Amino acid sequence: MTTGKALLGVLAGIATGAVIGILLAPDKADRSRKNISKKSEDLADAINEKIDEKFEALLKTLSGKVKSTKVGQHEPSDAQED
Repeated sequence: MTTGKALLGVLAGIATGAVIGILLAPDKADRSRKNISKKSEDLADAINEKIDEKFEALLKTLSGKVKSTKVGQHEPSDAQED
């Protein structure tokens, strides 16, 4: 199992537990809806942050590969031509 899948599973479990806990708690309906809304926004923010981190890491990796490819290429010199 990859780290991303494990993290997604943990986040889904936390979100599910939070929603069930809020729904079963003795509270008014409008307050429960506000709590669910806030928790879902927090979860969305956490997921967006993780996506941004992974995207930045991917860009850094790709940038390094492009630079190393450019450095590895060179133009043939005139001395090699006959």
